Amino acid sequence: MAILSEKVSGELEMLRRHLIILKHVVENEPIGILKLAEETQIPSHKVRYSLRVLEQEGLIAASAPGAVTTEHTRPFLEQLDLMIEDVVASAEDLKEIKIET
Repeated sequence: MAILSEKVSGELEMLRRHLIILKHVVENEPIGILKLAEETQIPSHKVRYSLRVLEQEGLIAASAPGAVTTEHTRPFLEQLDLMIEDVVASAEDLKEIKIET
């Protein structure tokens, strides 16, 4: 069972990291990998991965001076609280599963 919970915990931590990186891009664009790593205390290889994921999602774009937001960033941020509430509700639903031993 530890594997299941570790996987979920790992995914949530990765999501947290992606959101931290996105926050810094929104607040400091354009911003490069080294500056993001320095400001967030996240290793540069993990920053690079998060930037790649955010770019694939269309939330940021690469530019010569660094990462910048896109036209998709604001709509995503406007829905973010609802998305997080959905995740929390899904986690709460897990408590309702009672398995008798």
